[in-house]
Amino acid sequence: MADMELTGAEIVVRCLSDEGVEHIFGYPGGAVLNIYDEIYKQDDFKHILVRHEQAAVHAADAYARATGKVGVAIVTSGPGATNAVTGIATAYMDSIPLVVLTGQVPTAAIGQDAFQEVDTVGITRPCVKHNFLVKDVRDLAVTIKKAFYIAATGRPGPVVVDIPKDVTQHRCAYDYPASVSMRSYNPTGKGHAGQIKKAAQMLLEAERPMIYSGGGVVLGNAAERLTELVRLLGFPATSTLMGLGGYPAPDPLFLGMLGMHGTIEANMAMQHCDVLLAVGARFDDRVIGNPKHFAREARRIIHIDVDPSSISKRVRVDVPIVGDVAQVLEEMIKLLRAGTARPKAQALKAWWAQIELWRAQDCLKYDRDAPVIKPQFVIEKLFEVTGGDAYVTSDVGQHQMWAAQYYPFAKPRRWINSGGLGTMGFGLPAAMGVQLAFPDAMVACVTGEGSIQMNIQELSTCKEWNLPLKVILLNNGYLGMVRQWQEFFYEERYAESYMNSLPDFVKLAEAYGHVGMTIERPADVEPALRDAFGKHRDKLVFLNFVTDPRENVFPMIPAGKGLSEMILV
Repeated sequence: MADMELTGAEIVVRCLSDEGVEHIFGYPGGAVLNIYDEIYKQDDFKHILVRHEQAAVHAADAYARATGKVGVAIVTSGPGATNAVTGIATAYMDSIPLVVLTGQVPTAAIGQDAFQEVDTVGITRPCVKHNFLVKDVRDLAVTIKKAFYIAATGRPGPVVVDIPKDVTQHRCAYDYPASVSMRSYNPTGKGHAGQIKKAAQMLLEAERPMIYSGGGVVLGNAAERLTELVRLLGFPATSTLMGLGGYPAPDPLFLGMLGMHGTIEANMAMQHCDVLLAVGARFDDRVIGNPKHFAREARRIIHIDVDPSSISKRVRVDVPIVGDVAQVLEEMIKLLRAGTARPKAQALKAWWAQIELWRAQDCLKYDRDAPVIKPQFVIEKLFEVTGGDAYVTSDVGQHQMWAAQYYPFAKPRRWINSGGLGTMGFGLPAAMGVQLAFPDAMVACVTGEGSIQMNIQELSTCKEWNLPLKVILLNNGYLGMVRQWQEFFYEERYAESYMNSLPDFVKLAEAYGHVGMTIERPADVEPALRDAFGKHRDKLVFLNFVTDPRENVFPMIPAGKGLSEMILV
């Protein structure tokens, strides 16, 4: 193998094949044509031609979220690379393992303002885990190996490999290493035994305990361990938006999502607990609000995270544990099972009594008898029709929050959304990535009429690949979350949030070769969904639900406020 001379383009394709890549999402252009010519000649993996480079990265991102594998995208130089930046930044904020191959002008032309030249390494540096510019074909194979290794290990993230066109033409012996090691990069796996022991003891001493989990539980394949720990202790559990499905939402020990649009019971328990176990979460602004408000209540905090830079970044913690969350939880469970001590039963009983009083306020109630379609009702019916077994992608806005609140995810990697960056246009290409990964699965893209138009051209990609996903459009005629903020904080000055020139979505879906439906009455919601997932199960169905234009997402914590300062109605 090492003696076989290949071109750089052949090496790229061979590396992807040897890495076990099954799908790659991309869009061709001059700087990557040599690579595309080699892609054409092979059949080890499928290339998915998207209609915009941003969609390529989003689809690869969602593919990674749903499967746990590294997603792969390829784009050309210049505008191809800059179009991909939004997708790269989306993956970076949510710690998603991606390898993005970008074309670059020939090495001799770099820095000469050549046609379709941008400094891809410079542009992407703030929003990647790492990036490479490969100037020598002899470095290409090992660089790609490093890219996959860096993307998938430790705290995952996107890695960009920028490849000049002449490097794809040059030849060298092919040698793809079985593994790589880097002196400057050694992610921690096993947690500190002493810290784990201290944490276990602290949990057993708690009178008002709380377990708070984030996306790290899902990405770290730690959902089973988390569930075992929560049930072993009998403690209340909550989750961030990114962590939904890491603990089964239908379980009575689960208090729902916390944060800006979290439940009363989750937010109040988070605020008033005396011992808090944070697992794979980072105390971000949408979760705890103002750190000063959060610090008013004395509590001891245990924080487990694979990334040491996330610990004590926003909130000071008492017991930091750096390591793989699944491994740390496993060790903690072993300690608790081996010991004779148990949680304080009476104190825990009293704590649960207080939690049930908060829960009894039923903060997610809405008017179920309204003559117009309530968006919450659509999500509840989506859950009912799919049996809670769908993969649900979303865009960003009110519809995203309603999906998170009213679709109780029981499994990890079923909720696919842009949490950290909040990227409109994510939902449809994300659904494509999931559907390609799991052709027989039910996949629903919950979106808004603003978000869907960001990447609606991907309906063409869906047609080419016969992807039978379902678009659940909650159409309220507004940029809904923008309108909600304008109502609450800008004295109802609805500056540019009204969508008064919407297309006929049914005709648009049909023009792309799909099935379109408009649903305007509450009584028609369930039949439409059953038709979409039943009679039209093998087709993409675009369901345009005309919903109440003034419905808001509650509870809501205003920006800069604390967890107990919720707007409830």
